[in-house]
Amino acid sequence: MAEYDVVIEHVDKTFPGNTRAVIDFNAEIEQGEFVSMLGPSGCGKTTLLRMIGGLEEATTGRIFISGKDVTDLPPSHRDTSMMFQSFALFPHRTVFQNVEFSLKMRGMDKDQRAAKVWNMLETVAMDQLATRRPSDLSGGQQQRVALARALISEPTVLLLDEPLGALDYNLRQTMMVELKKIQQETGITFIMVTHSQQEAMSMADKVIVMSDAMVQQIGTSREIHETPRNRFVADFIGNNNMFKGVIQSRSGSMVFVQANDQLYYIRVPEYIRQVPIGQEAHFSVRADLMHTGDHPDMANKVRGSYVATEFLGTLETDVFEIEPGHFVHVEQHRKLSDTSYQIGEMETLSFTADSGMLLEEARKPEDLDL
Repeated sequence: MAEYDVVIEHVDKTFPGNTRAVIDFNAEIEQGEFVSMLGPSGCGKTTLLRMIGGLEEATTGRIFISGKDVTDLPPSHRDTSMMFQSFALFPHRTVFQNVEFSLKMRGMDKDQRAAKVWNMLETVAMDQLATRRPSDLSGGQQQRVALARALISEPTVLLLDEPLGALDYNLRQTMMVELKKIQQETGITFIMVTHSQQEAMSMADKVIVMSDAMVQQIGTSREIHETPRNRFVADFIGNNNMFKGVIQSRSGSMVFVQANDQLYYIRVPEYIRQVPIGQEAHFSVRADLMHTGDHPDMANKVRGSYVATEFLGTLETDVFEIEPGHFVHVEQHRKLSDTSYQIGEMETLSFTADSGMLLEEARKPEDLDL
């Protein structure tokens, strides 16, 4: 178990009133990984982070850090450090003094701690502002100080609770790059909680998607984006178009699904073993794998009426309604799309058989209680 910095085995957290905040959480986190726990508010990700740090007790299950069982140990004995969204800097202390504080409390020699502090301030590009107080710093600079203070003790694991949530959009974009760069330079394992899929997918080596207090999928950013495992992940991550229908037949790794008065030819992932004929099923198609127009080489087609176009940088997304209340998004590079639609204009939308992904149902607490 020592090859992992963090191992979490069947961890549950139930609050008074039988409120289940985390249910049967299992994960293995390798040394030096940047892991993001992603999900909507109330899904249990912050509670799990606090349990790793020892700020909440696990109701059941075990937590290991560097191979050591820390489930019942206080925060001071876990070799973790935590960075909060609020930063919580000492207002009356300088940047240098804020970062130095924990080393001073440990009784480290003055010259030794000064060397460590200056080295850490250089790492976060704050050495030129060492004599300033927090009130004289911008939000991004305060965050760098908070990060330096969390890292100065060289923890095995740094826990980050919505670290970019207090920053405006432009600064958040900059700090995403900085945070990843610092993590790679220090080699410390980062576990970050966020509700922003952009933050999770941009920075993390591994993403843990949660909902309803349960893990829905664990994988790399690419795996989560390209092969969502169930309905929740497909709906929550990326720009996926969702379809519901009835399975008509199966041929090897493909199925025919009847939906929207259309017959679709859809891929079955390897982890789905049983596909009962006649069963209602959901499948997703990424917006960037949808195409406007009738493409003879594509197995699947559906007609829709034009609703709107969304612009984002060099990308544009055309939105079509294929039946009342069911909208399909088609994402294309602007230079590749020279069509201007009128509201209500009908268009054929096409996608290949491999572009569709049959989905499992999302995990629910009642599934474990049966």
